[in-house]
Amino acid sequence: MIIARWSIDAKFGHKSVVVDSLKKWSTDIGSQIGWTPDNSRLLTGSIGMHESTVQSEVMLNDLAELSAAWDKLATIELHKQWSKDLEPYIVSGSPRWEVLRLL
Repeated sequence: MIIARWSIDAKFGHKSVVVDSLKKWSTDIGSQIGWTPDNSRLLTGSIGMHESTVQSEVMLNDLAELSAAWDKLATIELHKQWSKDLEPYIVSGSPRWEVLRLL
């Protein structure tokens, strides 16, 4: 099992917009690639990390499952538009993926 974590930093004063956008993404887009409330969650920075950080985390079987999800995601037009709509509210260069293995 792995945890794939996508992190972004919201611009000052826009964290609620980013959180709301990610919640909508989870319902409208994430569900199309099998990312549901049962295997995913949203987190935000509190202590020891930037308060502006927002993370989306999903638990998957392996890297092949993550790759298949990314491949399908690239075909969803709504995801492409969502990315463009989100861009003004995030810090440029802050999005990143981390993959962790469960022990």
